[in-house]
Amino acid sequence: MTPADLSRTVLHAVRRAVDEDALRAPVPARVRVERTRPGGSGDYACAVALQLARPAALPALEVARILRDRVAAEPGIGRVDITGPGFLSFTLDAGTDADTRRALVHEVLERGPRYGYGDALRAEVLQLRHPREVRAAVSAHAVRALLRSQGARVRTSCDEAPDPDWARLGVTVDAHGVPPAPLTAVRPVPAGAEAGELLERLGPDAVRWGLLRPAGHDRAPLGDDLLVQSADNALFLVRYAHSRARALTRGAALLGFGGAYEANTDARHPAAHALSGLLADHPGVLLAAARHRAPDRLARHLEAVAHAFFDFHDSHPPLPAGDEKPSAAHRSRLALAEAAGTVLAGGLSLLGVSAPEHL
Repeated sequence: MTPADLSRTVLHAVRRAVDEDALRAPVPARVRVERTRPGGSGDYACAVALQLARPAALPALEVARILRDRVAAEPGIGRVDITGPGFLSFTLDAGTDADTRRALVHEVLERGPRYGYGDALRAEVLQLRHPREVRAAVSAHAVRALLRSQGARVRTSCDEAPDPDWARLGVTVDAHGVPPAPLTAVRPVPAGAEAGELLERLGPDAVRWGLLRPAGHDRAPLGDDLLVQSADNALFLVRYAHSRARALTRGAALLGFGGAYEANTDARHPAAHALSGLLADHPGVLLAAARHRAPDRLARHLEAVAHAFFDFHDSHPPLPAGDEKPSAAHRSRLALAEAAGTVLAGGLSLLGVSAPEHL
């Protein structure tokens, strides 16, 4: 069961409670479900009971109990707990979770870097406008890619003729000049430097990451630490995780096996669970980043995937050690690691940052 599936399940429970007159409140358009934070109980949690308490004129704990009874009987749900002032905490059924993870890994590897693309924004026709400033240009270019990944039709327009150095950053502009009508503006805090200067000092990948990683309302730190090869540098961490995933595939081939999600022996281990959860969240992250015109959301998500990948890699090695023979567990771990590498490659591509096989 994916987060989207669980969200629909909870929303269905709300509708049932309203239809049965157990709850008198407007049914929300959607229910937000989040992965449980470290130290919390269950796999996922949501605050819908707190959201509905006031319109229902009931204590949040009572609303939570009404919803718990209806969600607990749904297929794929192992247990529903109530925590704190009325949060619902969901533990997925282990058997269903295994099938979901197998299907998730298969979908990621089948769709490749386009995993997470959709058509939720297919009805949108947009033209983005930005000033002649490097951060605005890179941001508009990334937002256009995100919107197109969700089915929108998008063009970009610059207020003046583009800086020729933008081409070295992969930036293209569909039109320039003062538009006849107001357009959707992309205006992050300026970089404070010209594209040529930044490219000379950092190179295109570090420049794009440095400009896109902070939220648009924050200043973009563009120091030489973007070139440091250490886990403290998020750009290096993400690209290294991708290259390591590719190296695992090559190493497995030398040992005569490949990735195939067969065993679910690591399913309940926190590292495996966290990684697969982040991969399942990827389509929702892309859609949210597109809707909010916020490529920084995708960048932060890729960092989380990279951290989770190394946690999983170190606690559950995908390759056998010493005289150990490749097993179903190794094949499954390799498939999950390859899926993580695929998500990282696709995300970096949308940000316009390269994902090298070797690093």
